[in-house]
Amino acid sequence: MARTTSRPLSPHLTIWKWGPAMVVSIIHRVTGNGLATAGALGLIWWLMAAATGPEAYATFVTCATSPIGYLVMAGLSWFFFQHLFSGLRHFVLDMGAGYDLKTSKTWSILTFVLSTIATAAFWAAICLGKF
Repeated sequence: MARTTSRPLSPHLTIWKWGPAMVVSIIHRVTGNGLATAGALGLIWWLMAAATGPEAYATFVTCATSPIGYLVMAGLSWFFFQHLFSGLRHFVLDMGAGYDLKTSKTWSILTFVLSTIATAAFWAAICLGKF
């Protein structure tokens, strides 16, 4: 069957004008996968260390409380809050609200702002000994 040249090609990412809603949607998927992967690996490591004995658990605690460990935990907490606020945004969109461009852009940007504030507040509470 011959292909006609008058048919339009499917759109791809290079022709779209990127907006906050597109970025939030992609970040939502990335954070969900990151939480599932890194969270599962961290949980398995913690459980294996606890089951293996005091030396293995001490190694886990040393790694988790190192600067890189804190960086990973802070990153995972930002992933959590970003995924949470983005999920709430999607929930509202599923109810049929917020589809006009200005509201969608505002809520999309707000997910990044709120997740950053929530992460900073969470770690401030941890560092100040509230937990």
